[in-house]
Formats: sequence, C-alpha cells, structure tokens
Amino acid sequence: MPFDLSPLWISLKTSLLATFITFFLGIAAAYWMLGYRGKGKSLIEGIFVAPLILPPTVVGFLLLLLFGKNGPVGKLMEPLGLSIVFTWYGAAIAATVVAFPLMYKTALGAFEQIDSNLLRVARTLGAKESTIFWRISLPLAGSGILAATTLAFARALGEFGATLMLAGNIPGQTQTIPMAIYFAVEGGAINEAWFWAVAIMAISLSGIIAVNYWQETRGKRRQINSKWTAERCANKIQNSKLPSPSSPSSPSPSSSSSGLFVDIEKQLPGFSLKVSFSALQQPLGLLGGSGAGKSMILRCIAGIETPSSGRIVLNGQVLFDSQLRINLPSRDRRIGFLVQNYALFPHMSVAQNIAFGLPKGLSTTAIRQQVETQLIAVQLEGYSQRYPHQLSGGQQQRVALARALASQPEALLLDEPFSALDTHLRSQLEQQMVGTLANYEDVTLFVTHNMEEAYRVCPNLLVIEKGKVIHSGTKYDIFEHPATVSVAQLTGCKNLSSAVAVTSTQVEAIDWGCTLRVIEPIPDALSDIGIRAHQIILTNDPNQENTFPCWLARTSETPHRMTLFLKLHQPFTSHSDYHLQAEVFKEKWATLKDEPMPWYVCLDPLRLILME
Repeated sequence: MPFDLSPLWISLKTSLLATFITFFLGIAAAYWMLGYRGKGKSLIEGIFVAPLILPPTVVGFLLLLLFGKNGPVGKLMEPLGLSIVFTWYGAAIAATVVAFPLMYKTALGAFEQIDSNLLRVARTLGAKESTIFWRISLPLAGSGILAATTLAFARALGEFGATLMLAGNIPGQTQTIPMAIYFAVEGGAINEAWFWAVAIMAISLSGIIAVNYWQETRGKRRQINSKWTAERCANKIQNSKLPSPSSPSSPSPSSSSSGLFVDIEKQLPGFSLKVSFSALQQPLGLLGGSGAGKSMILRCIAGIETPSSGRIVLNGQVLFDSQLRINLPSRDRRIGFLVQNYALFPHMSVAQNIAFGLPKGLSTTAIRQQVETQLIAVQLEGYSQRYPHQLSGGQQQRVALARALASQPEALLLDEPFSALDTHLRSQLEQQMVGTLANYEDVTLFVTHNMEEAYRVCPNLLVIEKGKVIHSGTKYDIFEHPATVSVAQLTGCKNLSSAVAVTSTQVEAIDWGCTLRVIEPIPDALSDIGIRAHQIILTNDPNQENTFPCWLARTSETPHRMTLFLKLHQPFTSHSDYHLQAEVFKEKWATLKDEPMPWYVCLDPLRLILME
C-alpha cells in the first residue's frame, strides 16, 4: 500500500464533481433532444457523443485549445487571474466531458422507453410540461438514469488521456488513480500499480453491482406483489352496474352553444383525413376498420396531433382554427382521453392516478374525498393504495375512466377501450360503460372497429373509411339501410351481389343469378344488393316469393350458431362454390341437417338492402 493516498481523494472528488455536473447536463440534453424536431438534429447528436468516439488525447487537446491561455475561455479568465490548465478543476472538466456522452445516451434511451400515451394523457389532464417531466418522465426513467449516473461516474473515475492533456500529472494536485497506475508501472513500482488498479476496479464495480442488485430486487418484489394481487383479484369479478359519478366530479351542464364541432383535414400515410361532423350529449360512435383514421380524429381533438387545416370547437370555445392560428395546448382543452392501453402512470398508486387531473389548489382532504367518490363510482373502494401492476385489465380500465372523469372534462374520448379485454370482461365492462355514459352530460366519442360493440354503446354512428365519413346517422338507419357496400361490410353484411334494376320493383342480382322483387325504392345509381346472414329464411314452401332451391356446400360452427354456405339453383362443385351465407341457431340446425337436398331459401323483400 503506497503511503501517499492523494490520487484516491483527487480521483473521488473530480469524478464526483464530474458526475454531479454530468447528471444535470446529460438529463437536460436528453430530454431536450427527445422532443427536438428542428434542423441539425444529427449534427447536435454527433457533437454530444463525439467524446465517446474520439481518442481521449484528442478530446484533451481540444480542451487545451479551448481553456489554454490563448484559447477563447482562457483569454476571458486571464484578467480575473484564473486558470484551468494544470489544476484540479481542469481534471474535473476533462472527466465531465468524457463522461457526458454515457450519461446523455443512457438517459435518452430511458426517456425513449416511456410509453408516449402516458405523456399524451397527462397533457389532456391539464398537466404542464414541467409537471410531466418531474412527476412522470423523470420517475419512470429513474432506473435508467441511475444506471447512467453509475456509468458516468465509472467513466470519470477512469479518465486518463484528456486529464493528462488538460490537467497534467502533478502529484498531490492533479494526479488521479489512472495516472498513478501509469507512472507507477513506468517507474517499476508494480505493487503500487496493483494497489491502485484493485482500488479503482473495486470502486467502479461496486457501484455497478449495487445498482444491478437494486434493480433485480425491485423487479422480483414487483413480480411477487403482482402474483399475490392476481390471486386475490381472481375471485373478485365485479358484476354490479357502474353508477354515474356524483356531483363533485360531474361536468357542468351544457351551455346554449354546447356540443362538439369538427371540420378538419390532415394528410396521413396513404390517404388524406378529411372529416366534418358535430356531436351533442349522446355518445357518438366512430366505426371503421383498422387504419381508417378514427384514432387520429380523437388525437386531433385532444390536441395531441395538429390538423393541416380546419376548425374544432367545443361548447363554444375554439380549440383549433387554422385560419385564426388558434391551437390550444392539450392541457387547456378540458378533454378526457381514454386510450387503448389505459396509460395509467405505473409509478403512481390508484389514488395518485385519479388525483393527477384534479384542479390545483385543492386541500388534501378535498383531494381524498374526490378520489374516494370516483373509486365508489367505479366499484373499486379499497383499491386506492394499489398500483397499476396490481390490477386486472378491467380494474385498470375503470381507474382510467375514473381519472378521466375526475378532471371534469367537457368531452370524453374513448379509443377502443375494450380492445385489451377478454370476451367475458369486455361484455361486463361494456354494460357498465353504457350506464356511466348514460349519465354523462357532455360529448362522448367512442372509437371502435367492432360493429356489435358500436351498436350496443352508441345511439348514433359515423362510419369512417380512409379518412372520410361515408355514412352517418342513427345506428338503426346505418344497420338497416347502409348506403354503400363498404358500410354494409363494416356493419357485418356477408351476402353482397352486384345488381341492376329490371323494373321499378325488380332487381337482378347478377352474382346470385336470380331476379328479386324489392320493397325499398330502387336508387338511380344502384350498384349492389345485399342481405344479412341471419335474415335469410330456410323454408319448405318453394312457391314463396323470392324463393330458390339451394345446396349446402359447407358449414362453419360457433358456440351457438351454424353458418351455412349455400349454392343457389344447382349443386356445388367445391367447398368454395357458394352464393350465400345463412346463420341459424343450433336448434334449427339439428332439425335441418338431415333433410334431403335441395333446400329452399327465401330472400325476404323487406330485408333486401339496395346500395349505391
């Protein structure tokens, strides 16, 4: 053991100071670059990570040019009698510069791993960007930032080349452990070099091992808690109907200019989103296939995305107007947004999640009362101290709904809220949601691609295809009289044929090879005719109107129904050779399956759908 331990203290104080400075600079730079979309991003990124790529001696040389007596910083400091070169401060600066890229890149990776939906929802709950950083981004990136800090400290502790160039090797002043090792080996003092090598390895590795152990222990603890909670929750499926939230969290009554008006355009990959509609108190469903632009409409209303042009007005307040250059930030729009994965803040308890969107300035007692009111409303009393990972999918959904309603939104946006749930839980929570929305006094938009879900939840529907509204109206109108083939398909019509008018009451179904009498007036631009599978009638009377012989090509079974694939007029030649699909209950199938062919199918004139 060497008598002079000054390299240990010099290394510790320089690396600790460098880590302290790098911690703040690295996090600030990472968070700024996360949202930066301006020009020169690649150049800035290159400058930030350059010390990680360049040889340390080159970094030290550049620092020497900067801080030397002829450098720009050196000249500024000379009148003050200050100098960085060949001082302890120079060693700290060199360590800071070489440790910064590790802190920056690791912190940036930690921030990038945060679910963007968490940040979007926080904005819709009225949170400022500073609040989002301190309460969501920083805590969720905490593990990554801790790892980054440890790596930055280890890198600063082991810096040699840049330190030698800027601070030199002055025993007792700038000689750090790496330099003590180098010059001990150079002088033949192998035992002294061994001592310092073991010391620096012990310091660096102990920090890294401690961080890894803490992260593994925390992960195992969370897994144990999740398993314990799952076992307890397995037998607690809620069956009661959700009451509506009581007055403290209910939105204010609609004004004379109440409702939502949307008229926007936005270019999307593959098509242009261009929609115009209005919504009042009753839930309005946005029905369409995946990628039709439904979710983008909600994000534009919430302020998460910006339309190319148009106007959005909610209860008389302009949220967006491209001509007037109005674009309110999400936090000022009073929008409740329930996304597909619910986006509960994982580091916050249920109570903290719900309280996040409450108005600022409330007393602790008032916050607790409102949280309890919401928990009672969603049948989750006693769950306030649990965390999202301790909840089932259905419980998470209800907490997310309670959080959205607690912020007293003037519009509630629901983006496929049942998509992540199993069939039983989906049906149960759907009924509860219907009960809640029935008592919600403001605008609700409900996005789904499930036609049955849309029919049960929403009295009125917009059918969206490739960014356009192709049909709007009551659910009865859209399902009974779809305007186009696309609408018919989205609403579950499986039997479609191109068609031409024969007379004022007769239509030829070209693909089915038959002429049909119709009741509905024939449109001038008739293109297709259709009938839903469950509305096809199998009859024993071949003399009925619109009745034709048919042969069974194949069947498809569900738990309660049979789908029959039928060929009209003549026997089928293959399993794919059929005209119509008919759905019957299994009780009907039990009596039908043994009857000889041909069967007879009746296409009721009242059930035929004529489309343009």
